[in-house]
Amino acid sequence: MAPRLQLEKAAWRWAETVRPEEVSQEHIETAYRIWLEPCIRGVCRRNCKGNPNCLVGIGEHIWLGEIDENSFHNIDDPNCERRKKNSFVGLTNLGATCYVNTFLQVWFLNLELRQALYLCPSTCSDYMMGDGIQEEKDYEPQTICEHLQYLFALLQNSNRRYIDPSGFVKALGLDTGQQQDAQEFSKLFMSLLEDTLSKQKNPDVRNIVQQQFCGEYAYVTVCNQCGRESKLLSKFYELELNIQGHKQLTDCISEFLKEEKLEGDNRYFCENCQSKQNATRKIRLLSLPCTLNLQLMRFVFDRQTGHKKKLNTYIGFSEILDMEPYVEHKGGSYVYELSAVLIHRGVSAYSGHYIAHVKDPQSGEWYKFNDEDIEKMEGKKLQLGIEEDLAEPSKSQTRKPKCGKGTHCSRNAYMLVYRLQTQERPSTTIQVPAFLQELVDRDNSKFEEWCVEMAEMRKQSVDKGKAKHEEVKELYQRLPAGAEPYEFVSLEWLQKWLDESTPTKPIDNHACLCSHDKLHPDKISIMKRISEYAADIFYSRYGGGPRLTVKALCKECVVERCRVLRLKNQLNEDYKTVNNLLKATVKSNDGFWVGKSSLRSWRQLALEQLDEQDGDADQSNGKMNGNTLNKDESKEERKEEEEELNFNEDILCPHGELCISENERRLVSKEAWSKLQQYFPKAPEFPSYKECCSQCKILEREGEENEALHKMIANEQKTSLPNLFQDKNRPCLSNWPEETDVLYIVSQFFVEEWRKFVRKPTRCSPVSSVGNSALLCPHGGLMFTFASMTKEDSKLIALIWPSEWQMIQKLFVVDHIIKITRTEGGDANPSETQYISEPKLCPECREGLLCQQQRDLREYTQATIYIHKVVDNKKSNGGTKRQKISHQNYTAYQKQVIRRSMRHRKVRGEKALLVSANQTLKELKIQIMHAFSVAPFDQNLSIDGKILSDDCATLGTLGVIPESVILLKADEPIADYAAMDDVMQVCMPEEGFKGTGLLGH
Repeated sequence: MAPRLQLEKAAWRWAETVRPEEVSQEHIETAYRIWLEPCIRGVCRRNCKGNPNCLVGIGEHIWLGEIDENSFHNIDDPNCERRKKNSFVGLTNLGATCYVNTFLQVWFLNLELRQALYLCPSTCSDYMMGDGIQEEKDYEPQTICEHLQYLFALLQNSNRRYIDPSGFVKALGLDTGQQQDAQEFSKLFMSLLEDTLSKQKNPDVRNIVQQQFCGEYAYVTVCNQCGRESKLLSKFYELELNIQGHKQLTDCISEFLKEEKLEGDNRYFCENCQSKQNATRKIRLLSLPCTLNLQLMRFVFDRQTGHKKKLNTYIGFSEILDMEPYVEHKGGSYVYELSAVLIHRGVSAYSGHYIAHVKDPQSGEWYKFNDEDIEKMEGKKLQLGIEEDLAEPSKSQTRKPKCGKGTHCSRNAYMLVYRLQTQERPSTTIQVPAFLQELVDRDNSKFEEWCVEMAEMRKQSVDKGKAKHEEVKELYQRLPAGAEPYEFVSLEWLQKWLDESTPTKPIDNHACLCSHDKLHPDKISIMKRISEYAADIFYSRYGGGPRLTVKALCKECVVERCRVLRLKNQLNEDYKTVNNLLKATVKSNDGFWVGKSSLRSWRQLALEQLDEQDGDADQSNGKMNGNTLNKDESKEERKEEEEELNFNEDILCPHGELCISENERRLVSKEAWSKLQQYFPKAPEFPSYKECCSQCKILEREGEENEALHKMIANEQKTSLPNLFQDKNRPCLSNWPEETDVLYIVSQFFVEEWRKFVRKPTRCSPVSSVGNSALLCPHGGLMFTFASMTKEDSKLIALIWPSEWQMIQKLFVVDHIIKITRTEGGDANPSETQYISEPKLCPECREGLLCQQQRDLREYTQATIYIHKVVDNKKSNGGTKRQKISHQNYTAYQKQVIRRSMRHRKVRGEKALLVSANQTLKELKIQIMHAFSVAPFDQNLSIDGKILSDDCATLGTLGVIPESVILLKADEPIADYAAMDDVMQVCMPEEGFKGTGLLGH
């Protein structure tokens, strides 16, 4: 297959020898590439867009041959969402709620807790009507107990593979997008559940949390002097065990109960001795619950980095745990068996994933609960507490210790749940209350209806796909036209017809039409020639149009293209001829003036002109690629084209005559002009004897006279006001000169404009008036106080000596006189000097100006401020202690820095940031973190001696204005800033469960 460009040349090669009036039907069909051979499947690997007869690679391969029925739809088998026999039901992860799901599954498999919750009275009676549930109304649990009841009922008897716990999560007010501390969630929810159930009358319900999870220990302190024991009793729902430095669970328990010596400054005050004495303190286990929760303290606070970290050390634990050696009262039953292992996958304390390994109390088999997915653990998979870490480098993984039979070890387990060992496993199944079972049945009915609906949709898709398959196999073989009558159809439509993922739309060929409403020759690359038989079927089934038969081949477009191609070929010869003619010398009275710029680009201009003529057929009907041109875009394009100069218009003056500048034009011979005029017949013609524009000559003379006049005026004014021009010996209000009691005021803008004119009188217009009205309010009062004119407003005014003022009144038109007079004080205080302005200050307008200025400073966007990092060279003795900057240090340094008012010169340790008034301090701290690699919680910011601490406040309300300098004092940075995204997760203060229903009780 020849390349596309070669095909195009071959289709129009005949135009080199055929005149436009000689174009025949054969030439037209050649231009539309009817002569090209169709491609063969297997030989041509992809579609040839330059060949309208190539029907290979347009999407037909997926239809030819046998097709799997599953390819006709994208609907999963609804039975995949059905609960498997003898398996448990999963829970949907709502974003970051995997920690909730793990505890729900552990609590669900606590049969005593589940039974007690089922016995809890429900408000569902308001929801009931007659013998059943209102069909048109969805059940909405009102309390946490009701949510837990409904969830447990669904987990027990639902037909779904997994259920949605969003109602329960929403009732607790949890943020589904934020991962929380799983251990803290367990404690808070158990406390909330206990408080909620304490109001129940049934003791089996009221006391279930204490019966299942509550134990008791005593803090025992023994005086070494007198031997007196002091006990402080305390209940516990879990034992928090330190794992640092330990390898076995039993070691952690021993450390929890070990004796502690109270000596030195930490001595104990003995009430019997009535003095501080050396003593020992330890914890004694008095009673243990049926369900013993052991919290492994994997997440600890790192004082060096200032945030939590995870201890990824292996801890060994056994399936059977004998607690008798650790309790005070011997003789009871204290043998526990492992019932659940809660696991955190991931190396960071701020990210990762929670799953649980839980034992079915009825069958004794272990299951892995991972949100929606539940897997039975048996054989080699029965490795409790072992899960792959997320995103942990293999180099940092330590080798797992060997474990004996009945023992396990884990580096990710953060909670172990042990159940008091019993002789027999519970055999009776817990019955779901009738009203809950009716709710579950209703949900199961909805699920079954959904399954039927999905199955029907799959069947319809398959039937539709099979019909399409038969249609494609039938029609694709009849698509090639051959010698029979043919039509053209859009390639894009054919591809969509063969695309199973989108429904077939009516045929639309409008994008391929020329201005004569026929097939444009340039669009042949996106069209395909098919048989009339196939076209009839397509239009009868899908509709659309217009139909492009052999009569749609546009002779007018082909003739025009032929003419343009011949002109382009002739242009190359004429270009060489003109270049040779330009080399010859032309007599001054024999020739034509042509712009030098036009001569340099005349060939390109001619080509563009020919291309425009060729492209008019494509765009004259207002369509391009099937879309109507935007009116505004077409207007802008026409405007740009009008602004571009045509040939020889570069030597036209504004009056349409020959310009006076001879540097911009050149004299060419009559022969050269004749050749150029063939391509640019409308170009302006200027024979060599043509005179230049008389108006331009007059304006040129006037301009020269004006320049001379401006120089004279500037010289006179510069001589009259030398000090004002050179900015020397200027008066100052803050240091009033002794030689005068009166100073005059003009606008600084007037002075700057006047100096520009004096420096460059030929380029600038003379300044004729002073324009002091800009310094006055609409009432004629002065807008500035004496104090402001000595400080912030001093850049807006210029002070004038009385002698200079007299000269200014002679040289310029003065609209308003503004002066400041110095007078001695009155009788009350004769030594006090007073300064009186004329006209006087307008207090109302002055106040309005200040308010507007303050408003502008508080409503800025994309303004520049500067962050100056204060470097403290003093090292702390400890080396690792985090140093906090004192308010006194801030204030002392801040007084040395003055806020920028105009231009800013950056100093070392300072960076510019773009900010807006409505962004918060928290957002600014994140910008500073990226600029200085200082985490937000390590940043101490101040401005003008004021500490910036409210992260939620906007910069505008904090007084941060454009060009401000904010001081940054950084605490000792954290060790690794290589991964800024990880720092972002820990830089903000933890909110925990603040604002949720877990703290409401």
